[in-house]
Amino acid sequence: MLKILKYSFYDLMRSRWSYVYFAFYFLLGLVLLFLNNNLSKAVITLMNVIIVLVPLIGTIFGVMYYYNSKEFTELLLAQPLKRSSIFLGQYLGVAISLSLSLILGLGIPFILYGLFKSGVIWDFSLLLITGTFLTFIFTALAFNIALSNENKIKGFGYAILLWLFLAIIYDGLFLMSLILFEDYPLDKLSLIGTMLNPIDLSRTLILLKLDISALLGYTGAVFKTFFGTYFGLIVSFIMLAVWVTIPVLRIVFKSKRNDF
Repeated sequence: MLKILKYSFYDLMRSRWSYVYFAFYFLLGLVLLFLNNNLSKAVITLMNVIIVLVPLIGTIFGVMYYYNSKEFTELLLAQPLKRSSIFLGQYLGVAISLSLSLILGLGIPFILYGLFKSGVIWDFSLLLITGTFLTFIFTALAFNIALSNENKIKGFGYAILLWLFLAIIYDGLFLMSLILFEDYPLDKLSLIGTMLNPIDLSRTLILLKLDISALLGYTGAVFKTFFGTYFGLIVSFIMLAVWVTIPVLRIVFKSKRNDF
């Protein structure tokens, strides 16, 4: 698996799209830091970009890499190698390369600016951690979709639909349910609904860390009571880890059962 991981990683690192992805975050970090005197506002702006863009890029890159390397994958399947090792190696290669582009692209400008001398370092660290989690989650979901659909058009369509649902549609449905059942206690429903969407969970964690939960109204107070504690933070990271683990386990299961 390590050899396949290295090949996938170096293959993607040689791709121009990896450099474009890195350059976008590098320039974004420079612009936000050197044109904005408030570091907290810069982190909030980055959050709004990362929460939407990272899942989209992870989804597209995951599906695209799987379909583009299909012939090479079939060649590997003819060798005495474990199927799970082949697909896990490819998945980790894609996820790690995208995560490095994100971390280095944002990290270098913040280091140059002297971020480590300020108290915003913890907010920025949480931003990178959640961004890395989202990369691993949506890349794994993309591989699951590609493994389940031989047709490229269907695979890309389902992948975009998944991102669209979790990034936009889910929030609308969740808000509508809160309005419809506003006469009932919604504390637990709000917490569970947030944890069932990794994008919402990541956004909530960053907003609470920036101590602007008052903007969320009543739900902000509920989230602050739970997510603002160390127990809530641990549970949140466990849920993000679960969001990574379940799709990865399904990759292993699907790779063993599929007739390639």
